[in-house]
Amino acid sequence: MSITEKLTSSSPEDISTRSSTMTPEEILNWAEKAPTPILKKAADLVCRTHHGDKVWLRGLVEISNTCIQNCLYCGIRRDNEKVNRYRLTEEQIIETVKTGYDAGLRTFVLQGGEDGYFNAQRMERLIGNIKNLTLGEAALTLSLGIFSKEVYKRWKKAGADRYLIRFETSDPDLHLWLRDGVTLKERLEALKDLKDLGYETGSGFMVGLPRETAEIRRNNALLCRELELDMVGIGPFIPHPQTPLKEAPQESMDLCERSVATVRLLLPKAHMPATTAAGSLDKKGREKVLAGGANVLMPNITPVMVKKDYELYPGKICLDESGLECMDCLDIRVRTVGKRLSKGKGGAWVKVPSIEVSTGSET
Repeated sequence: MSITEKLTSSSPEDISTRSSTMTPEEILNWAEKAPTPILKKAADLVCRTHHGDKVWLRGLVEISNTCIQNCLYCGIRRDNEKVNRYRLTEEQIIETVKTGYDAGLRTFVLQGGEDGYFNAQRMERLIGNIKNLTLGEAALTLSLGIFSKEVYKRWKKAGADRYLIRFETSDPDLHLWLRDGVTLKERLEALKDLKDLGYETGSGFMVGLPRETAEIRRNNALLCRELELDMVGIGPFIPHPQTPLKEAPQESMDLCERSVATVRLLLPKAHMPATTAAGSLDKKGREKVLAGGANVLMPNITPVMVKKDYELYPGKICLDESGLECMDCLDIRVRTVGKRLSKGKGGAWVKVPSIEVSTGSET
């Protein structure tokens, strides 16, 4: 019996035990053949081995829906004239973080479109104020797009701990088309700059994009491994009616579940959120991925008055209440999959051996 045949017949328990010594190709070959429940069980066992039953909470603050980019899939793209644009003031952002901090949250994510208003100096001041407010006890994650290495360095010095830039697809041509001319190389270079500066670094991808193939999904997972990510966000593509991709087909939740589980096997110690997009596509979407490898939830604590305007995709959940009001609901949800909430920082993981992965050539 060949190695592939032996792996194919292995149980989830066997795979979860052996995955640390399997090559990425062996993991992917097994994952691609495994039924979804078996794949998810193996991923859940690996997740529990490294993270226990904890689900880390990150308070998400969407600081601006103004964006200079024109990504084909995004509801707040530059050319969407139907968006009610907003920017939170520095005072509003600080007050929102304070409310979350007082409620026990110890990690905050400031996310926004690529908005020139939040420039190097303004963010530097804001980061410092937040770190002072939280007495250095809270981790601060930024997700604001591509900037120069020097800007990232200033923000790190001011107190930023983590940075998220999703690559969305590992295929250079698909990336170029979806992001309206922005290259995959640019995003990967930004991720390298962040890692060089000592940030805990996060990225990830959408599942079910137009023109996506099984090979691209496989390379998405491999790229996450090659980048040695501390955090990986994976969510379903949901067509937005005010974008050029409004008529694109919607893939099933199963595809997203399988991608999360596969990446968990490749990156056992990474932090992986059960995304709001998963919960928007499927009422039980977050529970499904928490049962198959995810270990993070990001309650949206953005002020309710603007939450509805940060519509990257339609049908976004929890828009009419503060994320802090959802804590009891989230606690119940995670308990249904045998896990429990944790408000701590949740730290980075130990690096895995590097592998080679090809992302093709830029055009």
